[in-house]
Order: sequence, then C-alpha cells, then structure tokens
Amino acid sequence: MKNCIFCKIVKGEIPAVKIWEDEKYYVFLDENPINPGHTLVVPKKHTDYVFDLTDDEYSELMLTAKKISKKIKYKMKPKKVGMVIEGFGVPHIHVHLIPINHGNELNPENAKPAKKEELEDVGKRLRG
Repeated sequence: MKNCIFCKIVKGEIPAVKIWEDEKYYVFLDENPINPGHTLVVPKKHTDYVFDLTDDEYSELMLTAKKISKKIKYKMKPKKVGMVIEGFGVPHIHVHLIPINHGNELNPENAKPAKKEELEDVGKRLRG
C-alpha cells in the first residue's frame, strides 16, 4: 500500500531499529514502547486485518512471533512476553511483543517515545 508507514519501513524508506527479517517478515522496535524491548512483527505483504490471513500465513506469523518472543525473553529477562494484535493505529498487521513483569503492563496508554540512543542500545542487545 502506497502510504502505509509499515510498508515504507519494510522498503527502507523510513528508518527503524531492525531486529530481524526474512523474506516474509520484518521485525523492529516500537518507537513508543510500553517497556524497553517492545517489538513489532510485521508481515512484508500488506494486509490490514489479521483474520484475513490464510491459515498458513496466520500460522507462520504466530510461529515468527514465538521465535522472536524467545529472543526477547532471553535478552531482556522479563517474567513474560505479552502479545497484542489490534491494528487500529496502523492498518497493516503487526504483532506487539512486549516484555512484561506484571499483569497490567499491556496498556497502550503506558507507551512513551524512546530516544534514538535507547532504541539503538536495545536493538544491539536483541540482535546480539
């Protein structure tokens, strides 16, 4: 989609702190994290609604999120990694993976802008 911010990030037209990618998915840090390590898993194929995916695409997305969540848990040391999919802010499927230590941390109102240096430091940690 021409004006989709996530499509532009995937194409390299807008910078992001990339954690990982393959031919189907692009994974990067949220610029407004709820907690440090808040990561987005984005399919490269533009689709607005998660339940419009085929069963195979949906399974691949969940398996990719699972793989990335293990890296987040190992590197960031939270008690758990929470997962949220809602898609109202950007009309492109994206899975939020958020390091959490308490049950009430997934509230999007807790998100706050991170400094570029903070994001780069967390990115290095997750890539390493």
